[in-house]
Amino acid sequence: MDLWKARIVAIEAAEAAGTLLRRGACGRFDVREKGAADVLTSLDLESERVIVERIRAGYPRHRIISEELGVIDGDDAWSWVIDPLDGTNNLAIGLPVYGIGLALCHDGVPMLGVIHDPVSDRTWSAIRGRGAWISRNRALSRPADRRRRRPLLAWSQGYAVSPDDPMASALRLLLERMAGRVLQLWAPLTYWVMLARGDIDGIVGYRIGEVDLHAGVVIAREVGIDIRDLSGAPFEERLGDMSETRSLVAGPEDVVDRLLRLGPPAERLRTRLADLWTAERAVAHAPEPPDWR
Repeated sequence: MDLWKARIVAIEAAEAAGTLLRRGACGRFDVREKGAADVLTSLDLESERVIVERIRAGYPRHRIISEELGVIDGDDAWSWVIDPLDGTNNLAIGLPVYGIGLALCHDGVPMLGVIHDPVSDRTWSAIRGRGAWISRNRALSRPADRRRRRPLLAWSQGYAVSPDDPMASALRLLLERMAGRVLQLWAPLTYWVMLARGDIDGIVGYRIGEVDLHAGVVIAREVGIDIRDLSGAPFEERLGDMSETRSLVAGPEDVVDRLLRLGPPAERLRTRLADLWTAERAVAHAPEPPDWR
């Protein structure tokens, strides 16, 4: 398998879809509810069609996993993971923060990642063990160590995380106290590019999805970013079952170490919040007191 050729095919597919999104965002497009706190637009589907057609033309036997179409059967040894529009909610309200991500996995291991930003018309890519690039051939090097006293962090969570999830709430509260700023942009691919460039210092992802994960992980790894799960163990990069169960911290090693130290206090705070919300629900559902008048 020629990964250099696959990288170009993926870049061209992402950039073609990006042109479509950039033009479409200036006009009218359909928006409908997809689930809790999530929407689907006609641009998602048009972008997906463009990307899938190009990948199918180049690699007709490969399996494709795409956000809206689901699984398109093929050779399980090689799987493309496609997010045709990461940040749909942003685009739907006119916020120009969204992207396109493609990853190619071999036996579940991400080997190639491409992220395209349609707004700036820039593309980042990486091949596992061979480097990372911006545009076609400009090397993307390890970001400079800025050593901020209060790091600039990004928070990402899966759509299945409920508003009263005590661990999510505990982590966000502690991150707000630690960080100079916590970004919550609902565009994880944008976070990975910002981290790889050094614009932000770290990412905390809680019960995150798969389609907007692997392209960013490949790029981040190739510029020396440390990625671990919340226990501190190395993050399992292999393609999963699409269930939003994995969590991570990512950044330079010293930032990751600081983030992992939040684990014990987050667990204690989680317990207190869970008790508080249990009591709150009990009060909310208690019967009305009798009227003794």
